[in-house]
Amino acid sequence: MWEMQALPGFRDFYPEDLCFRNRILEAWRRVARRYGFVEYDGPPLEPLEIYAKKSGGELLDQLYRFVDRGGREVALRAEMTPTLARMIARGHKQYKKPIKWFSIPQLFRYERMQRGRLREHFQFNCDIIGEPSLEAECELIALAIDTLRELGLQEEDFVVRVSDRLFWADLLGKLGVDPEEWTHVLQVIDKSEREPYEVTVQRLGKWAQPILSVLEEKPRWPRLQELLDRLAWRGMTRFVEIDLRVVRGLAYYTGIVFEIFDRQRRLRAIAGGGRYDDLVPKFGGEPLPAAGFGMGDVVLGELLREKLPGRERCWTLDAYLVLVNEDLRPAAAALLQSLREAGLGADYPLSVTSVRKQLELAEERGCRYALFLDERWCKGLVGFKKLKATEEGAIPVDKIVPFLRERC
Repeated sequence: MWEMQALPGFRDFYPEDLCFRNRILEAWRRVARRYGFVEYDGPPLEPLEIYAKKSGGELLDQLYRFVDRGGREVALRAEMTPTLARMIARGHKQYKKPIKWFSIPQLFRYERMQRGRLREHFQFNCDIIGEPSLEAECELIALAIDTLRELGLQEEDFVVRVSDRLFWADLLGKLGVDPEEWTHVLQVIDKSEREPYEVTVQRLGKWAQPILSVLEEKPRWPRLQELLDRLAWRGMTRFVEIDLRVVRGLAYYTGIVFEIFDRQRRLRAIAGGGRYDDLVPKFGGEPLPAAGFGMGDVVLGELLREKLPGRERCWTLDAYLVLVNEDLRPAAAALLQSLREAGLGADYPLSVTSVRKQLELAEERGCRYALFLDERWCKGLVGFKKLKATEEGAIPVDKIVPFLRERC
């Protein structure tokens, strides 16, 4: 029998899957707001040229692109930073600096699928516009760390690896590397951890010895040391290490860059970002210092399922009304409505069913209390039982709302 399925790389979100996703998105929002960031959004469909201004051929090859009915070349949103740069270029003057914005877009790329990489995902984007000092990078790294901690991860679970593009610009200049070769050299450095040592040596050629010796020696670099000092003020250096192999987008980042990985390095990067001071002018705006990061839900979800397993609860109801006597359904419906109007989560059986099945459903839906409508109703009382506990008894009908509010 033929069965309709979602497209490759796209996800169906059953209730428990959506609960899991929402737990991540809600943590992103909580921590961002705690740090003074405000949420923005943009259109899911953009002109094709917006990505050509920011990115190279690889991204353009991955776009879901088409010509719309107006004859315009458009693409589904593949990343959020071009949209942000366009919005900032047009409207930044109405906001005091620094601007601290975040967004949670759904992004689309036609990529080769593998663990941690699909063709759609949700991404937590945080950016600071208008702040040139390293305090911007420090704030963003701290925000990323606290976001992962909010979700239950600790220092033994992840590490922030930081580097500086200016370090490599300085070193390659001193070594006499032709600026036209910088892109090639930096690409090799960026891939050196994932490729055999011999391949890296061969690709670096005559620059292999001085560059690889630098990677092994891990020399001190004042800007990176200053960043660590600032993170030390916040007690966060235990989450961070300097790793000069981190290079990131070659035509994009201009200074400090960072990536976050699980400690065992079994997964792709959880997040990545850095400083990109040259982007806004490409969209017609005046020069503005900028830094930001993105954190996707796919790799993060993989890590959370490994470190913090357990089925997601899709319901968090305060009470379930158990109809012991079906004749009391009118009274139960009135009580149900009064609980909901009081802001409490409540449910009851929609058809005649046994008390046992009603209690099973109450357990399944994560109800805190079962309320029993039985022979005690004629005395103005409702029986109660705290599920998964021994607390039980009876309470006057007019005391049910304050009773539940106090305990739920």
